[in-house]
Amino acid sequence: MKIVSWQKLDEAQQRAILARPPHKDDARIVSTVAGILQQVRERGDEALREFSERFDKLKPDSFRVPAEEIKAASAQIEPGLLTAMEQAAGNIMKFHQEQRPLDKKIETVPGVVCEWQWRPLESVGFYVPGGSAPLLSSVLMQAVPAMIAGCRRQILCTPPQKNGKVHPAVLAAAHLCGIGDIYAVGGAQAIAAMAYGTASIPKVDKISGPGNVYVTLAKQIVACDPKGAAIDMPAGPSEVMVIAEASARPDWVAADLLAQAEHDAEAQAILVTTSQELAEQVSQEVDKQVAELPRRAIAEKSLQESRIIVVLNLKIATRIANLYAPEHLILHSGSAERWLAEIHNAGSVFMGPYTPESAGDYASGTNHVLPTAGYARAYSGITVLTYMKAMTVQRIAREGLQALGPTIVAMAEAEGLRAHAAAVTKRLDDA
Repeated sequence: MKIVSWQKLDEAQQRAILARPPHKDDARIVSTVAGILQQVRERGDEALREFSERFDKLKPDSFRVPAEEIKAASAQIEPGLLTAMEQAAGNIMKFHQEQRPLDKKIETVPGVVCEWQWRPLESVGFYVPGGSAPLLSSVLMQAVPAMIAGCRRQILCTPPQKNGKVHPAVLAAAHLCGIGDIYAVGGAQAIAAMAYGTASIPKVDKISGPGNVYVTLAKQIVACDPKGAAIDMPAGPSEVMVIAEASARPDWVAADLLAQAEHDAEAQAILVTTSQELAEQVSQEVDKQVAELPRRAIAEKSLQESRIIVVLNLKIATRIANLYAPEHLILHSGSAERWLAEIHNAGSVFMGPYTPESAGDYASGTNHVLPTAGYARAYSGITVLTYMKAMTVQRIAREGLQALGPTIVAMAEAEGLRAHAAAVTKRLDDA
């Protein structure tokens, strides 16, 4: 991995060293995604079949996974994996249950009662990547919070394997969460299908889930279309930043970096450390460990855009973290608690040497669908609130309107909105 000294860089170089990997042919990607969305919006299942043949080399008769295939999936995976999924789902449930919001009433002035009430979204669509690995954990991370929220309709789209089937581990996870509407379709075309609806795939109100650059761009485009669907957040190629002191174990830090690098060739892993010696040791460990990975080719490509930054102290390291706003931030330090208050921009934070990011990916209980590409400055990861909405309610008695009326009238008249004022004065005149 490339090692750089932060203090030797000027401001422009510092921004450049924190830049995400550029996407090749950005204009082509935008054009491709826009074309896919338009075709699915206009031609529905016919377009989906054409894209399945073009991208997956498949000619499906139906995109929907049969109910019996979903039910049978649990018997096709290792019992130990099923037990692991059950434990992970339980932890995710335990953590997310505490996020469910409460309705609230507030009397702002005597006779004026305002409240907010929470409602689940009617229909939601989950996207689960499966192009290079069956991300069964992403099923749990979306379905469990939506289940707690109380969403009535939940559907799932995921890419098929080469045999045209959805990986049984993904189906088993979906069955564990009570999802029966599963469709073997992936990519931007799956996002289009859920956003606009087709003859076989129902339209949903909101789409969630991570994906590659095509999926992420498709989500962003449909979210801007009034006829499309809302989305959880921009969640594209994965990334991690590790902040480590000199005392950190280089083999552990290297493993944390590679845990993200093996996700995707466009993933990014950054180490920020106060120790030049640790930087060199971690770089050597990365070279050693990556050679042993089954997904070595993917990890090595990711590492080309990854780097190690040496800083003078942890104060500077936390500033860099806030500038970068990582999806995952690991504070690989014995004094992690001291520095947590300095972190403002991160999707999820992992505290101390015994808290690998893998724990959050699978089973600690927190969610792993998180904002990437710096969006952690403004977005949160998936929570129960992702699948809920709040509406306000107000009740005003006669005495309440008499007390509040003059304020309303004065402001309405100042804005030149006479009818707004009249809606109050007519009531007061008759009171």
